[in-house]
Amino acid sequence: MSKSTSSRSLLAASIFVACAGYPGLSHAASEAMETEVWDVAAPDYSVDAQTIPLSVTEGTWMNLDVSPDGSRIAFDLLGDVYEIPITGGKASPLLSGHAWEIQPQYSPDGRFLAFTSDRNGADNIWVMELANPDNKQQITHETFRLLNNPSWHPSGDYLVAKKHFTTSRSLGTGEVWLYDANLDANVARANLSGSVLVERPSPAFQKELGEPTFSADGKSVFYIQNTTPGNTFIYHEDSNGEVMAIKRYDLEQGEISKVVGGAGGAVRPTPSPDGKSLAFVKRVRAASRLFVLDLESGQQTMLVDDLDPDMQETWAVQGAYPTMAWLPDSSEIVYWSKGKIWRVNVDTKVSVNIPFEVVDERSAYPAVQVAVDVAPDTLTTSMPRFATESPKGSTVVFESMGKLYRQTADGEAKRLTRDSGDNREFSPAFSPDGKSVYFISWTDQGLGSIRKVSASGGRSKAVLTAPGHYVDLSVSSDGQTLLFAKLSGSALTNPYWGKKPGIYTYTLGDDAASFVSKRGRSPHFGPGGRIYATERVSSAVGRGSDDASSALISMNHTGEDVKTHASSPLATVILISPDGKHVAYREAGRLYVAALPLTGRAIDLSSIANNASGPAAFATERVSAPGGEFINWSADSTHVSWSVGPKLMSYKVDESLGTSTNQAVEVADLSLSVEADRPDGTVAFTNAHVVTMNGGRETIENGVVIVTENRITAVGEMGNVAIPEGAKVIDLAGKTLLPGYIDAHAHGPYARDDIIPQNNWSLLAHLALGVTTVHNPSSRAAQVFPAAEYQRAGVTLGPRIFSTGEIIYGAKSTGFDPIESLDDAKAVVARLKAQGAISVKNYNQPRRAQRQMVIEAARDAGMLVVAEGGSLYNLDMNLVADGSTGIEHNIPTLNIYDDVRDFWSATNVGYTPTLVVTYGGLTSEDRFYRDTEVWKHPLLSQFVPPTVLQPRSVRRVTSPEPDFRDDDAAAAAKELMELGVIVNTGAHGQREGLATHWEMWSFAEGGMSPMQMLSTATINPAKYLGMDKDLGSIEIGKLADLQVVDGNPLEDVKATDQITHIMVNGRLYRAGDLAEEVTGDAPAPNLWWHGQPQHEIR
Repeated sequence: MSKSTSSRSLLAASIFVACAGYPGLSHAASEAMETEVWDVAAPDYSVDAQTIPLSVTEGTWMNLDVSPDGSRIAFDLLGDVYEIPITGGKASPLLSGHAWEIQPQYSPDGRFLAFTSDRNGADNIWVMELANPDNKQQITHETFRLLNNPSWHPSGDYLVAKKHFTTSRSLGTGEVWLYDANLDANVARANLSGSVLVERPSPAFQKELGEPTFSADGKSVFYIQNTTPGNTFIYHEDSNGEVMAIKRYDLEQGEISKVVGGAGGAVRPTPSPDGKSLAFVKRVRAASRLFVLDLESGQQTMLVDDLDPDMQETWAVQGAYPTMAWLPDSSEIVYWSKGKIWRVNVDTKVSVNIPFEVVDERSAYPAVQVAVDVAPDTLTTSMPRFATESPKGSTVVFESMGKLYRQTADGEAKRLTRDSGDNREFSPAFSPDGKSVYFISWTDQGLGSIRKVSASGGRSKAVLTAPGHYVDLSVSSDGQTLLFAKLSGSALTNPYWGKKPGIYTYTLGDDAASFVSKRGRSPHFGPGGRIYATERVSSAVGRGSDDASSALISMNHTGEDVKTHASSPLATVILISPDGKHVAYREAGRLYVAALPLTGRAIDLSSIANNASGPAAFATERVSAPGGEFINWSADSTHVSWSVGPKLMSYKVDESLGTSTNQAVEVADLSLSVEADRPDGTVAFTNAHVVTMNGGRETIENGVVIVTENRITAVGEMGNVAIPEGAKVIDLAGKTLLPGYIDAHAHGPYARDDIIPQNNWSLLAHLALGVTTVHNPSSRAAQVFPAAEYQRAGVTLGPRIFSTGEIIYGAKSTGFDPIESLDDAKAVVARLKAQGAISVKNYNQPRRAQRQMVIEAARDAGMLVVAEGGSLYNLDMNLVADGSTGIEHNIPTLNIYDDVRDFWSATNVGYTPTLVVTYGGLTSEDRFYRDTEVWKHPLLSQFVPPTVLQPRSVRRVTSPEPDFRDDDAAAAAKELMELGVIVNTGAHGQREGLATHWEMWSFAEGGMSPMQMLSTATINPAKYLGMDKDLGSIEIGKLADLQVVDGNPLEDVKATDQITHIMVNGRLYRAGDLAEEVTGDAPAPNLWWHGQPQHEIR
């Protein structure tokens, strides 16, 4: 394989300048960009690829086929296809390059090779003439519904393949499709779309259907299907029963029948050439084994009992087991297992190794790596919320740090309210005359209320005092009525005062608010005083089964006379202008404005850039390629405004709409400079067993650590380090001092819609259990980044918070981010960076070209790229090749071999296997729920409400050890780590804080030493996230994020959660209740359920 290099696209660079300020892009430039062809084999990167030598005699997850004459074997290995003699030997390359090509299949006459390839940017079926390798023809031409698993009809004229279909979830099911593959016929293949044979059970179906293969006589097609009840995919379903079965589709009658299944399931159907037998894989007591089915009698015979694990318990999009093949005389089966190629005799059941050797090279691009400034002394806010202009446009009111600010034309921001107390203030709304501002106030104990303050600032007055969970406040055009939404209660904020959620009005001076309707969100007043809202109703049930369309509806003040005015498949919000002539809406991450004439029926909204770029019902304009939050119309309907990070943007709406004449302009920069919180004084930890986690992994048996303000200023042995005068001394005799843990993949709640609680019990539990930094690779920007700022300023107690914000998602849902050009990728990345992200989540964009564009856009913006392969082995590997910062979630094959070891370890791509949600079987989470009484954990139960903790933890799964796969995934991670790959804990938000310990304990189960285990939660993720200058070890100059453990985890790994104290940014807290000690006197947080006797029961 030759080295793949590229030069930087000057056109792409110039376009990014246009979008960096967040207005709509130059559409001429955008269209020029979209006409360029992105070559996945030589991506238009700003860095050159490295060449990695490869010399291996074993490989991972190798699909193979035997030539029709039985003389040769074709197989794939790390995205290239090779051929060897049937007796084995040195492999000859058939398909090479940076493109990823798998699943080779010889044509019945041996002249051609069908395969799955992304060489045109997406996974499609191709055919190559073996005698003339330059003759490669693309059989399928999909750009979203991608293909795999080709199989030839015995005539050689047709191929059957699996077409992958997603729901609003990024992975899904398949359909079996038939395609013309007669290369001797001179036809325009791009015009041939194929025809479906086996349809998915329903559009909401998410479970596996695939692995099609023709019967020997060509009269039917075998395939596999998940047969468990329901449409929603469920991880690690019990494969002791039937998860998948092999079915047969009759090509003449169109009938479907079940062939084999039952206990252990059945996958990878492989019919014998004589048509009498069917080889397949099934599980027997948690292990995958090779069977042969006599198609006449139904008798099953086990031939091989040591296969690698199949993928029945995870997503099997590209197949539940690698392809295998019979010899032409039906006497033997050639298959892959344990990294090797084997042939097993059907009669004797004896397997013989077919040796191979691959001597080649691979190209891989440098992983995106960025140094992160963890704790600057001054915080510049990046996510002000609810920016709202006054009716005359002279003042902007917004929320930052939990308080409302007003900013005038001179650019100076000042507090709007002069109220004392630590209540949250949000959702401001000007009165029509601009003299007053209504807003929602929140405290964890008193809940929500509505207040009013002078627009020039002052003390606020109560308007509506009834407690509730209020959001989305607005004011009627006559100034007499307030409109808002009331949410149900929640465990995060408070379960009470949430009855009858929905849209409410409140007439000033009345005793109580009036219920309007339970329908819709984002309520706002429109023409004639009617109430408008965005409604999205789905008929499907289950995660990722959203089949709804968003609609703009209106109603009268009693919730009646409901009308639908506009609809959009994926819009998250639709807002009508006050005069009713236009709508602003956010769809697929972009912001649009469209004309809305009266038609008497709903208008379909479009996501085109403008009227020159595609059809729309009426004049439509994409006013912001990066999208935006907190969309508002001006009172006179002439402007629409929104925020991208700290920038308030505005677009003028006039008769030029749809022509790209007007461009968005920046109205104001609403960022604040805020002093970061840090304590004064010096603390000296003495007599501690210090586990430094420094480069030499030194430990100090009788150690001293000095902390001045928020940084470590001295580390050493007692007697060798002077205790500064005035230092507060803490004797840690018998205890261990460790760096705080860093959770590299930490999902979690930060808000209930717009309500960010004063005390977030999830964050508190993480902190109490030693997690001092979290990185969330999928969150809502409008929640996580304000919460991060609150934490840094000392407004909220918790770990340091970093995030990607919203994922760059490849499924058609309300989170969909269509990436059709580098320009698109840069716009999305620019938005996320402006909002406060340090990283982007490259999440299952369907085409590899799209994923590469995201990587390059992030590299250009100086942001990390955490990528998820979604339990697809080949996707994981080409994400490594393409330069991702790291791979999130475990490699689904569980086992890895020398090809993966040698390739991955030669890159600087990291690995966060998230063992608590292991692909392929029962997880770390399942293991430690089984082994411990989690609901009684003294730290966890102090912070997590029993109503959340006990339902999940009291009654637990019990299974024998082979059903657990976290240790298998951990063992592979250990192999990679010892070869130089950075391996991290990533607790996935499964159990607040404690799951980080489960991750470490599972790494130990997989064979890691205690020191290796500790590194996965400390220095490794610090390096991975570009934070090792400040975090991850106890060294001079680093931030004082520390924990005190009553025990020694180097002797007993299960001692890690025996924490007595936590220090974050130099402030010391008791782990048991998080009251501050020594460095201050902040009281222990009081949570909504504390003090209630029923919640003290364990």
